[in-house]
Amino acid sequence: MAVVSNCVDPFWNVCAAGARAKADELGIEVEVVFPDGSAQDQKQKLEDLRIRGVDGIAVSALDASGLNDVLNAIAAEMPLITQDSDAPGSDRVCFIGVDNYAAGRVVGKLVKEACPDGGKVAIFIGRLEQQNSRDRRQGVIDELLDRDFDSSRFDEVGSVPKGGKYEVIGTLVDNSDQSQAKASAEDTLTAHPDLACMVGLFAYNPPNCLEAARSAGKLGEVKIVGFDEDDVTLEGIEAGTIYATVSQNPYEYGSESVRVLNALCDGDKSVIPAGGVITVPSEAVRKDNVVAFRKALEERRQGDQ
Repeated sequence: MAVVSNCVDPFWNVCAAGARAKADELGIEVEVVFPDGSAQDQKQKLEDLRIRGVDGIAVSALDASGLNDVLNAIAAEMPLITQDSDAPGSDRVCFIGVDNYAAGRVVGKLVKEACPDGGKVAIFIGRLEQQNSRDRRQGVIDELLDRDFDSSRFDEVGSVPKGGKYEVIGTLVDNSDQSQAKASAEDTLTAHPDLACMVGLFAYNPPNCLEAARSAGKLGEVKIVGFDEDDVTLEGIEAGTIYATVSQNPYEYGSESVRVLNALCDGDKSVIPAGGVITVPSEAVRKDNVVAFRKALEERRQGDQ
């Protein structure tokens, strides 16, 4: 089996640990492949795996539509599933991951906890070609504006959604460039001295927001709410410099991907639920549960050594 990430990041090391643990349990082989963060490199690595003739592939699709040709070619030859980020227009058999729109709404609720009086909110994100990114961002916006639950809604990036107590002053897209992520955070703090909250929706965004707030002398003044379980983010929550984050449970992504692929290779399609989606619950991590969360995460990481 092959599990293909969408970039190189500690998030994917946790996913790899889950995939390898499940492969060991089942007595099969798994290869975890890490593209450089570009859709082109991911496409090339997928094509290489197809040519080599692996038995099944799980992939976090960097481009929800642009990869359809290569994904469909793979799906015609072997079991193909998506995890973390879906490609619903492809011939993939199923998707494994959190409901990113619902998880985004959890982030929005955390912003409301951190900033109960409302204010200006800035969203920082890697890219919007990924389906999970679009859904996650929209969930945050809809929750802050007290809208009804509708994952098909999409506010254009140039818009400034406003309603009730909160105003989303911008969505800063950095294309997974960490230097750009930090610069965007710094520039936003300068342009909006009354900013209430920074929301970082890719794993590296909260740490860069934290560093920008520290440099601007606004630690604690500007609240930070994140996504994923980067070590710096968790340390910030424990120290009180980041309010909270939402974890996707990447370990389960890896484990479930290998379990499902193995069953499909054995001809067992009963592992695929109606609708073709296996939902992995997300988890809000605040100061009151971060120590226990970090301990459990470290135990899983060490199990991959």
